[in-house]
Amino acid sequence: MRRLFLSLVFFAWLAGAPAAAETVHTGKVTEIVDGDTLFVTPGLEDSGEIRLVGIQAPKLPLGRKHFKIWPLANEAKQALADMTLGKSLGLSFGGARRDRYGRWLAHLHVIEGAAPGLWVQGEMLRIGMARVYSFPDNRALVKDMLALERDARANGRGIWSNPFYHILNPNVDVLSQKLGTFQLIEGRVLDAAKVKGTVYLNFGADWRTDFTISIPREALKLFEVDGVDPLSLIGESVRVRGWLIKRNGPMIRATHPEQIELLGR
Repeated sequence: MRRLFLSLVFFAWLAGAPAAAETVHTGKVTEIVDGDTLFVTPGLEDSGEIRLVGIQAPKLPLGRKHFKIWPLANEAKQALADMTLGKSLGLSFGGARRDRYGRWLAHLHVIEGAAPGLWVQGEMLRIGMARVYSFPDNRALVKDMLALERDARANGRGIWSNPFYHILNPNVDVLSQKLGTFQLIEGRVLDAAKVKGTVYLNFGADWRTDFTISIPREALKLFEVDGVDPLSLIGESVRVRGWLIKRNGPMIRATHPEQIELLGR
């Protein structure tokens, strides 16, 4: 298996984005699965399947029964194909390297063709064909990605012109119809409390029924490192992203600081 390892300094210069990697592998894209998953050859170790870490493109059914295709899913897949199919890419890692499905979690940069150095995640966000989708064990470049997403949204590019992806407010009736989905929600924190090590940010007068963000004990350490005290967010307008669950009322569990953006700062 042919591999190429570059220095971080050179890679950052080539990519036109902050360095995310400890090492780099190169491979040619042979198949596009959807807007955030592809195959390269040669692969790494036992797999060439790559999940573009840090983003979520509109989803295709991919064999799942009764799964309704998300709007612009085919367009996102085509956009990724136009950027990468048949091209050699550099793969870098800024956190956990594999997901529970065995896919590699990599940042990708084009290293040949008409756009050498193109950061694939960044471009998918810039053109509005993906949202930021991060994890506590894989946070490299998330702040850069959030900035690109904000610009695409402000200009109505791609998914941001479609109501399916519009940012929601903390309306319980609306959110209760969207349990089990990934959403961006904006609102003002009315109250905050710490209960048995977990911080709860409440967006309504009744925490038993209104929308809430929960921040578990282990996540509070990450917030502290970032200089953010969640208990100080009372009165702040925020944007939170994550999967909507039901815990009393609708809730999003924030496992790392990048899930919560402070608005107007």
